[in-house]
Amino acid sequence: MKQLADIGLIGLAVMGENLVLNMESKGYTVAVYNRTVQKVDNFINGRAKGKNIIGAHSIEELVKSIKRPRKVMLLVKAGSAVDDFIEKLIPYLEKGDIIIDGGNTHFPDTNRRTEYVESKDLLYIGTGVSGGEEGALRGPSIMPGGSKEAWKEVKPIFQDIAAKVSDGSPCCDWVGENGAGHFVKMVHNGIEYGDMQLICEAYYIMKELLGMTSEEMHEVFKEWNEGELDSYLIEITRDILAFKDDDGKPLVEKILDTAGQKGTGKWTGIAALDHGVPLTLIGEAVFARCLSAQKEERVKASKELKGVERNFAGDKNTFIEDIKNALYASKIVSYAQGYVLMRTAAEEYGWNLNYGGIALMWRGGCIIRSVFLGKIKEAFDKNPDLDNLLMDPYFKNIVISAQNSWRKVVSVAALNGIPVPAFSTALAYFDGYRSERLPANLLQAQRDYFGAHTYERIDKPRGEFFHTNWTGRGGETSSSTYNV
Repeated sequence: MKQLADIGLIGLAVMGENLVLNMESKGYTVAVYNRTVQKVDNFINGRAKGKNIIGAHSIEELVKSIKRPRKVMLLVKAGSAVDDFIEKLIPYLEKGDIIIDGGNTHFPDTNRRTEYVESKDLLYIGTGVSGGEEGALRGPSIMPGGSKEAWKEVKPIFQDIAAKVSDGSPCCDWVGENGAGHFVKMVHNGIEYGDMQLICEAYYIMKELLGMTSEEMHEVFKEWNEGELDSYLIEITRDILAFKDDDGKPLVEKILDTAGQKGTGKWTGIAALDHGVPLTLIGEAVFARCLSAQKEERVKASKELKGVERNFAGDKNTFIEDIKNALYASKIVSYAQGYVLMRTAAEEYGWNLNYGGIALMWRGGCIIRSVFLGKIKEAFDKNPDLDNLLMDPYFKNIVISAQNSWRKVVSVAALNGIPVPAFSTALAYFDGYRSERLPANLLQAQRDYFGAHTYERIDKPRGEFFHTNWTGRGGETSSSTYNV
């Protein structure tokens, strides 16, 4: 009798192929299907040849080749393609079978699909998978959520194929119900946007203000990757800066300065606005990509809008150290904001998120993996109810001690016309968060003046609202109060 597969996978693009090979290398038999059937045959006769991988030419054939409860993973383009395959799978599945979406899906879609699939007596998992091509093959970070009953069935496979940290712990654990897994993956991607923008700003200051060569910057990032900034993104930046084109010149300087994006950073920003969370750094990182895409306008503006002459007169090595400190402090702010967003969403949707566990899941396999995440896990292990990472003793001491460097970098950049939106907004958030009193009292007065939106008073209990007839021409009627 033909051996049945432990799991099936639909979608043989880069991530799908590599994830299948990862599963097979851990002792699992995998059945595969692709809408373009030729891809199945090419894979079976190519990279999968001689391995415990079963090729299927139809959805029915795929489902019949999998052990019960059947586990079918979709690695297809987010959106309607996922819904289409769910509808095609349902007629062939039986009670208790599991559909898994491993794509970059927007979490509200996972909320909706979980409810729909469960209504058919099936189980559903929406899982973030991070790590790119290399991670999929050698061990990604996996963030599953959805039908809790399904977790025990997929846990062995997911944790076997996931990346492992130094003590052998897998970078995969159950996140929560409905769209929790995809929400956490979305925040991961938003933080990724922020990390990348911060690194790019550090590079830009060194290049444009300090006049450093790619080779010199390579050496700086190499040194940074051996300390507290040790991370995948610092590591690849080090390697990129050393990479030469065919003519021996740095390839990075020949790449057009227009950034692409697939939308997960934007989703993170929209979720923050929906929940009233100041996710300023990730927001600026998204907008920086948008501005970079306006290349033709920027070229035109560069000829018309003249700035200041750039001139650096300080000690270069000292300032490079300042940039490192500013980068680290800004990175802490970005993660602090991301964790506040996850905490706020968890309260809204009833998710029981393990924040230290999320840091552990991100420590290996994924794009934002870094030594730094171990400190986040320690912070939440010490205080699971921590409101903000900036209030953890370790991170508090880092940002306080880094602030002189941080302020110097932001001010020197501004005085020399170097745009550093992520560094700047991180510092502004730090200063805002630590301010006992902000100018929102004037803002509330303005709102009450033009719209009768009311205000609270410092000499009255919280929750009491007042309205003033500022002009003498208004009445005593006030608008209802609400918060976004």
